[in-house]
Amino acid sequence: MKKIYYLKTCDTCKRILKQIPLDGFELQEIKTQPITVQQIEEMKALSKSYEALFSRRSRKYAAMDLKNQTLTEQDYKQLILEEYTFLKRPVVLVNGNIFIGNAKKNVEALVAFLN
Repeated sequence: MKKIYYLKTCDTCKRILKQIPLDGFELQEIKTQPITVQQIEEMKALSKSYEALFSRRSRKYAAMDLKNQTLTEQDYKQLILEEYTFLKRPVVLVNGNIFIGNAKKNVEALVAFLN
């Protein structure tokens, strides 16, 4: 399976999508097509934690004062399901592999993997 979870208004997501061959990928825009419980559980199985999928860069992270709270794995899962901006993006699933976020090292690994 080849799938990308992204946000179409995110310039970083757009830049990364231009760097990779999109042939055969299913694209899911997470604002208009929210992530399902089954989808996040699939991502968690590959990443080994919900925290790895969670973005602390979201504006709501500061607004909700989450940095001063102790969050559990279930908290991370629920927050991502309730608010799409909490998903670290893009998330790319390729044949049992997962690439999360936009860190340079991660994007380079994704591009190398696909080429």
